[in-house]
Amino acid sequence: MATGFGGEVATYYARHRRGYPPAVVDALAAAFRLGGDDTVVDLGCGTGQLSLPLADRVGAVIGVDPEPDMLAIARRAAVDRGTANATWVLGSDSDVPALSRLLGRGKVGALTVAVAIHFMDRASLFEAARPLLRPGGGIAVVTNGEPLWTQDTEWSLTLRGCLERMLGHPVTGRCQTDEAGRRRNREALVGAGYRYEETSVRYEAPLTVNDMVGGVFSAMSAERLPSSRQRAAFAADVRDALGGVDVVTEPVVVRLQYGIAGQGVGSG
Repeated sequence: MATGFGGEVATYYARHRRGYPPAVVDALAAAFRLGGDDTVVDLGCGTGQLSLPLADRVGAVIGVDPEPDMLAIARRAAVDRGTANATWVLGSDSDVPALSRLLGRGKVGALTVAVAIHFMDRASLFEAARPLLRPGGGIAVVTNGEPLWTQDTEWSLTLRGCLERMLGHPVTGRCQTDEAGRRRNREALVGAGYRYEETSVRYEAPLTVNDMVGGVFSAMSAERLPSSRQRAAFAADVRDALGGVDVVTEPVVVRLQYGIAGQGVGSG
């Protein structure tokens, strides 16, 4: 798991990526019966969009990410909001076996992977996580809506056209948020011996052009981030193509796929 989301990309991520409404945290807490005695590992935690609201519901959260800049922002955000039960660890999915040895078997209520599973080896991760999990706990793979440039709306089509003009090639990447990606998650969870469940949270929310543009740049690696002049030109192109509209409505579907651990998983 190596993302290249450091430097300015991490800042774009923190400022412009959509967070998670309380209903998503409620769904996670209900699926794994999370409470004040539980520890949650948020793998690929980024700048803490899911880690921090989860910390309000459990005893401790361990945010794990391979990008130091992401973790530095998450740590600052935790301090700013007074969150004292979050720990930030530089690491990736390949470090999960070491976490199991460090924390002990059966000590984790949930391992969450939000908008990062496409960077990971699903089969190896889901198998390696089994000793960590207490009975009734499990893994949650969370997809936070569709990429901004692939949605079935007029503004998304306009954004994609501007993005393709800037990059000079078609843009089709969906970050495995589509049905094919969810099927891979489901099959890997079932194959690793988890009981599978899924749910979703749907809502609509305003999306500013600044967040639209920043969200695009948050999905690029630092090496591929356009120059500051190109970024400014892209923002102007998007605003012009949208006819001066500054805020649109984004329909968001947060999909949650659960792999629930059975009795004896944590001690196996």
